[in-house]
Formats: sequence, structure tokens, C-alpha cells
Amino acid sequence: MPSTVTSRRRQLGNEIRRARTAARLTQQEVAELLGCSQGKINKIETGTVAVKNAELQKMLEAFNTGKSESDLMLDLARSGTAARGQWSGYRSAVPQWFRTFTDLEPAATEILSWHGERIPGPLQSEHYMLTQFSEDRVPDVTALVRNRLDRKQVFDLPRPPYYRFVLSEAAFHRMPGGANPSVALDQVEHLLDLQQRYNKVYIHVLPFEVRLPYVPNDFTMMKFNDGTRDFVFVEHVAGGLYLDDEEDFNVFNDAWDRIRGAALEQHDTADFLRKLGEKYREQIDF
Repeated sequence: MPSTVTSRRRQLGNEIRRARTAARLTQQEVAELLGCSQGKINKIETGTVAVKNAELQKMLEAFNTGKSESDLMLDLARSGTAARGQWSGYRSAVPQWFRTFTDLEPAATEILSWHGERIPGPLQSEHYMLTQFSEDRVPDVTALVRNRLDRKQVFDLPRPPYYRFVLSEAAFHRMPGGANPSVALDQVEHLLDLQQRYNKVYIHVLPFEVRLPYVPNDFTMMKFNDGTRDFVFVEHVAGGLYLDDEEDFNVFNDAWDRIRGAALEQHDTADFLRKLGEKYREQIDF
């Protein structure tokens, strides 16, 4: 399973921000102390980049932090540095902008994920994956499939996160490469199997006929109880955005409540998927 180095880095960033605020220093003042830009300090505090030991020592002196607080931050910095090699080999196929997401996935206590026209990675069947990567003509299909299978191990952790998915009905009609009853049937059966095997995986379908003014773009919310700041991840064609501002988070939380409230319950979703599977099976037999 992937290391949670990024979780520790984000926790360290949160600790640095709290200590800086308590010391009544601005990010610009800390940047001047270290001889870097204010933007770098912001990235350190959000966990986007790692902090060097010498930089951390200077900040701790400037913040006048107590021994226990300093020891915690130094330990977080050491543990983050020790795991830097985790993205070698086949895992290096994961784009840089998505690595924070996959690192934090196993560290979360609850993950809320909405998808409008595609099946998200952790729920994809192997047939769906292979078709998607082949259609996209990616150079190393094997590495990407192995990475995606790695992510599925989050369901098998001793204490897995509560992983809640809402999928639009559209996601079952837009298969990779176009209409493909074989891929669709395999995917539907895979989801039914996941629901039976894992009691912390919740899958809900949002039918076309529900009354909503609109549906938002795809997003995933991660919540933590280890000091890591809760955040929203929004993927786009050029990468992804990590939003941890409290107001932004609340906006997405409201959006989640609306679509989750309109979606089918688990048992109704299972019935929906079984009927859909029968439809695709008839198309294959025909």
C-alpha cells in the first residue's frame, strides 16, 4: 500500500502554520527569514512541498516553539524525508499532481466522491481499466493498471476509510471507447461484488429522473482525524486542484449533501445495477 508521506507532510504544514500564527508572524516575514518567496512558505504550509531540515530549524527558533511541539515537527519532517523514494518503478507512472491524492487516500477517515460521466479509479473493473488505457493509447498500460490495483488495496486496510461514492447514471452509458455492453456488464458486476465484500464502501447511483437544478463537476472530499487538514480535490484535463479553505470545503460539502440526498440508497442502487446488468447481458447474448 502507498506510504502516507504526503499525509505527514500536510500535517507538518498545519503545525508550521499554527506555530507561525501563534508567533504573530506573516508568511512574508518567514520567507524573508529563510531567503525565499512567500509562495514557497505557503506551499510548505499546505504540504505541497517538503521543508528542509535547516529551514525548519530556523522557523522553530523564530516561532520560539516548545520542546514537545518542536520534536513533533522534526519527527514529521524526518518521516517524510525517509519515504521520498516511493515513486520509483512502476509507481512513477502516476502524474505528480495526483500523488498527493493517492498518498492521502489510505490515511483518510472518510472520503466522499462524486462522478458524473465516468467510473472512478478505485471502482473500475480490470476490463474497464484496460479498455480505457488502450483507447487513450497510453505508453505503459501495465504500470497504470498496477497503480490502479494498488489503490484498490485501500478497501482491505485493517481500518479503511469510509469510502462513499455517488455515480451519475450517465457513467454507465458512457463506456471507454463508446457503447460496449461487455465492458459495461463487467463493470456493473464488479460494483455489485464490491458492495457485498466491503462494509465501508458505499455506492449510490444518481438517476437521470431526479429533480436537481444542476449537477456539479466531479470532486472528491477527504476528511481526517490525524491533524491533516480536510480538503477537496477537483481534477481537470491539465491536472488537479487541492482546496482546503474552510469556506470552499463547506461549499462542496453542501453540493455533496444535495446529490447524495437525491441519489438512490444502497439497496435501491443494487437493484438498479442488477437490472442494468440484465439489459447488457441481453445485448451480448443477442
